Amino acid sequence: MSPNPANGGAPLEVIAASLRRERTRTGLSLTEVAKRAGIAKSTLSQLESGTGNPSVETLWALGVALDVPFSRLVEPQRTQVQVIRAGKGPTVFAEHADYACTLLSSCPPGARRDVYMIRAEPGEPRRSDPHMSGVVEHIVLSAGRARVGIRDEPVELLPGDYICYPGDVPHIFEALEPGTYGVEISEHS
Repeated sequence: MSPNPANGGAPLEVIAASLRRERTRTGLSLTEVAKRAGIAKSTLSQLESGTGNPSVETLWALGVALDVPFSRLVEPQRTQVQVIRAGKGPTVFAEHADYACTLLSSCPPGARRDVYMIRAEPGEPRRSDPHMSGVVEHIVLSAGRARVGIRDEPVELLPGDYICYPGDVPHIFEALEPGTYGVEISEHS
């Protein structure tokens, strides 16, 4: 899978502006942010110029390096009333798994949560490295079947099942049936 803004992929210009804004806010150089995120400086430079093609893993690593939620890097500014039609919205795809993450709502000032629609297909699971300290993930599976949770102790979920686990430790989302999707709330402390 690869981002496709025409089909709801995260617009590269939004990601580019967000990365520049957050890096400027922190006062960190391109070199320092790239080093903290474990990516090449040239990759970060391309992303900030809107010419890169970031994966979920790269954006999460940059969020951790900049100490901001993932959503702050991919969400365009919105008006008060917000409707995101199914299959639309800023979507970012995993590098090694058939997994997509669509931001539905980022945390407004004073709140500490982001809401995502996630979808995955059987095959390579989405293995996540730890996010920022204190992150807790909540998932309600809507369709399909999946193994979800802490990487060494995932739990099998069916439609309607809910799981909550620390997102600041290695974790996993593995689709066990085609058409698996659900809602994830990422809570920040």
